[in-house]
Amino acid sequence: MTKQIHIGGITVGGGAPVSVQSMTNTPTRDVGATVAQIERLQAAGCDIVRVAVPDAEAAQALGEIKSRIAIPLVADIHFDYRLALTAIEQGVDKLRLNPGNIKDPEKIGMIADAAGERGIPIRIGVNAGSIDRKRYGEPTPEALVQSALDEARLLESRGFADIAISLKSFDVPTTIEAYRLISRRVDYPLHLGVTEAGLAWQGTIRSAIGIGAMLAEGIGDTFRVSLTADPVEEVKVGLEILKSLNLRQHGYTIISCPTCARCGIALVSVAAEIDRRLSAMVGIPPIKIAVMGCAVNGPGEAKDADVGVAGSQDGGVIFCEGRAIRKVTEGEMVDELIAEVVKFSERNAGEGS
Repeated sequence: MTKQIHIGGITVGGGAPVSVQSMTNTPTRDVGATVAQIERLQAAGCDIVRVAVPDAEAAQALGEIKSRIAIPLVADIHFDYRLALTAIEQGVDKLRLNPGNIKDPEKIGMIADAAGERGIPIRIGVNAGSIDRKRYGEPTPEALVQSALDEARLLESRGFADIAISLKSFDVPTTIEAYRLISRRVDYPLHLGVTEAGLAWQGTIRSAIGIGAMLAEGIGDTFRVSLTADPVEEVKVGLEILKSLNLRQHGYTIISCPTCARCGIALVSVAAEIDRRLSAMVGIPPIKIAVMGCAVNGPGEAKDADVGVAGSQDGGVIFCEGRAIRKVTEGEMVDELIAEVVKFSERNAGEGS
């Protein structure tokens, strides 16, 4: 088991719940836009947010951003150690340093000393594309691990051990093997991710395979799904990964069957409309919703869900908590199912999502 670190009010590692992170894509110096995006991320279920700190103006904005948000703030630092020192002064909750981009050991030591005085953890964020190839060669799993270990030893030499580690590559097998190796070498909490995973569709698949495989093996304490998309989509995918592995209950989960010739309703459009309506609802407790197209498996799946509908050639049947409660026409399905979701939510109000 990994040791624990504390990022603001979030505990990471040591058996704590796996946390979902994302990163803003607004200019950090634009405080209003950045805060607005962070609020959207938090509403979507994001636990920890990271912002880029490319220059002094961005670094100076961190204090105001932090004062206006309710989730932990991580400063992403590259190249200039002075930006890290400013971020610490501004009171961020964590730093992310890429060892390939700040090479001077003394400057790393200065950051460690300042972070240690403030109780601010540091993530050693190794990326395959930025390792020092003169020192480590090609970005093999072993090279990623060694780069992280060397940086950790630098921090430890200053008495700093409030550390998390990430070893990200676009290549999923390389990423998985690197994390397997590091998990046997250190007890620092591990931040997972497949870097530059791609556009939303491709990146979701790549991230789900890589991150999901590691979490299923018991590796990883926190993660970010990296997508070329709205950052809110990263959070949605991250939560779905956790729900798929029974690591977190959050909001609604739709169980819907694949279409086939037996399907008695316009399942794709019905399921899509239910999802659209649910996504606009606030405060839904954890709930499983079945949207099934025929009588082969549909009634059984719908009974196993909290709320469900099983279609037939002449409409369908609404189920609630295992009981068939009424028949409906296809045109009534969405409204009737949403009505049962509302009732379920009212009965289960107050449960964490």
